[in-house]
Amino acid sequence: MTVLVTGGAGYIGSHAVQRLLRDGRSVVVIDNLFRGHRGAIDRLQTIAQGRLHFVPGDVGDTALVARLLIEHRVKTVMHFAAMAYVGESVTQPLRYYRNNTAASLSLLEAIQQSWGGSGAGSGGGGGGGGVERMVFSSTCASYGEPSAQNIPIAETCPQSPVNPYGWSKLFSERMLRDFADQARRDGRNFAWAALRYFNVAGSDRSGLIGEHHEPETHLIPVCLQAALGQREHLSIHGTDYPTPDGTCIRDYVHVEDLVDAHVTVLGALKAGEERFYNLGIGEGMSVRQIIDAVKRVTGKHFKVVEGPRRAGDPPKLYADPRKIKAELGWSAKITSPDDMVAHAWKWFQANPHGYTA
Repeated sequence: MTVLVTGGAGYIGSHAVQRLLRDGRSVVVIDNLFRGHRGAIDRLQTIAQGRLHFVPGDVGDTALVARLLIEHRVKTVMHFAAMAYVGESVTQPLRYYRNNTAASLSLLEAIQQSWGGSGAGSGGGGGGGGVERMVFSSTCASYGEPSAQNIPIAETCPQSPVNPYGWSKLFSERMLRDFADQARRDGRNFAWAALRYFNVAGSDRSGLIGEHHEPETHLIPVCLQAALGQREHLSIHGTDYPTPDGTCIRDYVHVEDLVDAHVTVLGALKAGEERFYNLGIGEGMSVRQIIDAVKRVTGKHFKVVEGPRRAGDPPKLYADPRKIKAELGWSAKITSPDDMVAHAWKWFQANPHGYTA
């Protein structure tokens, strides 16, 4: 079975491609390489045995995506392609709605074309060719700033984003739901799932691929860059929160566990189903706890500067992952901050400048 992975040259997408290849799947990747890396694809080709086809292109190119779906007889789509900087989404909202929401619309139009007609359910019945299921990379940002009584965050928590990034993903979820509803009314049982996840961390334990963002904003990589001497210091944004050590608490899920959840959901989706899951370890780690873990694992002591809070940073955000555990038996296996840091550190030591030669 061939899987189309959008954004497959990015951090999470490349790890998903790696897992699919190791599971024996054939994979088509489309990525415009705006923030993805050709180096990740080149490394994945070394394990692909001819089962990885890379297309440099944009998910918003409906005709291109439709052609790929039809030519490769794709039945399954994993949709990761998106811009994902919250602050940037506030200063460039239209760019986020175009790259995240409008591109998702184009992808759904391409899926529709893979069915062989213009109507949502064209082709009739539950059979026929074309895409049958899709797993969508959503976000906990769709919940906005939940009240204290909604922490840990379950799937029943009201979705009320506070930034364009969160809205761009929530709008995509809404489109998917409406698209699937119409397909069912027309007799085609398109299945889909939205996976809303929290802070993704770590790297492939084999060291083949890893995390490389430009600019880098994720806490663990920023700490590791400080440990490597690539940054003069690490800044803590706010030390007076109502938490045990005064810093923000977040849920960190290892990228390999996250990908395992995608594969698990993909295998469980039945014709016509829709599923929603929050992915995390179910407990939070503070900024200071992460910094301490980085210092323990690396043996490096870097300068830490304490600063004021950033607007819109809630004190605590972490998942209630009980639904996916109860329904599918999935739970995160790597829950120690030291392990997450150690896997990332292995990558950063071997690739201090990421995929850049």
